[in-house]
Order: sequence, then C-alpha cells, then structure tokens
Amino acid sequence: MSMAGKIKLALIYGSTREGRLCDSVAAWTTSRIERDKRYAVDVVDPSALDFSNRLDGEGREVLDEVGARLASADAFIVVTPEYNHSYPAPLKALIDAFGPEWHAKPVGFVSYGGISGGLRAVEHLRGVFAELHAVGIRDTVSFAGAWKRFGPDGLLRDPADAERSMATMLSRLHWWASALAAARDN
Repeated sequence: MSMAGKIKLALIYGSTREGRLCDSVAAWTTSRIERDKRYAVDVVDPSALDFSNRLDGEGREVLDEVGARLASADAFIVVTPEYNHSYPAPLKALIDAFGPEWHAKPVGFVSYGGISGGLRAVEHLRGVFAELHAVGIRDTVSFAGAWKRFGPDGLLRDPADAERSMATMLSRLHWWASALAAARDN
C-alpha cells in the first residue's frame, strides 16, 4: 500500500486501436476510482509499449519500468473491449510479459462491447489471471452497446447502473487488496 494508506491500483487499458472507445471508458473508470479516495491510480496503456523488441535496448527499459509499476501495485482493474469473443492481443502481450508481478493480487474488470458488453472477454481473462495466481473479482462493470452509452464528448449517458456496479466492485477490490497485501507481508 502507498504511504497515505491508499491501495495502489494499476488501471490497465485493453485496447490500442486508434480512435478507441477505451479512452472514454477508462476516463470514466478513473474518475470513479479517484472519487472513491481509497486508491492511488497508475494508468498502464499498452499502446505506449513496443513488444516487438522488448528484450533489448529501449524496449527492455520500458518493459522493466512497467514491470516495476505492476509489481508495486496492490490491485488491478483491466478496462477491456471484446474483439471476436475475446480480449485484444496487445492486452495478452502485456499480461504475458510478466509473471510474479500479478501474483496474489486482485483484478477487477470493466468491459465494453456489443450485446455482450465485453463479458466474453472478461471470462477469458479470468482464466488467464487465475493461472498467474491473481484473484479475479466476481463483480464487474459492463457496458453493452457501449458506443451508444458514451456520447461524442466521452461522457457516459444514464450512469446510475454503472455507478452502482462500480461502487460494488471497488468495495470488493478494496477488501481483497487489503487482505492479500497483509498475506503477502507475512
């Protein structure tokens, strides 16, 4: 945990596409996390990472820096779209580039997409994070028909249901992050 007693939370973008809706969904998510006051947020955006030459030079330095940020996190929230019934390849590359950084930490999910709201992507991610010894939070925030839910200004229309879901997820995430941080310290 951070010096101020806040949970260190890494918010991970799932999309790297140009013109991505992920920016709006992640901005809404970040604003809700910051409003909660129990978290210190660190945004990790795979679009800023180059995995093609990650083992040498500047690519290695960037990867080491991201690894240090993930290692210092107490919890994660992944904001992901659903592409072809799963999650995007750049998100998979980011996840697979690390191992112990994920161990014994909770992961919450905010998903978006068409009719399924990105829930199929989340179901795939649950198995991946379980393999990495991370704890997936049951409660999620999901935006079905996301392109109609967020306006051209990036703001969420009719946010009441999403606000309730986010409050529940953040409460569960806080409990797990606190419990697992204490367990990791032992």
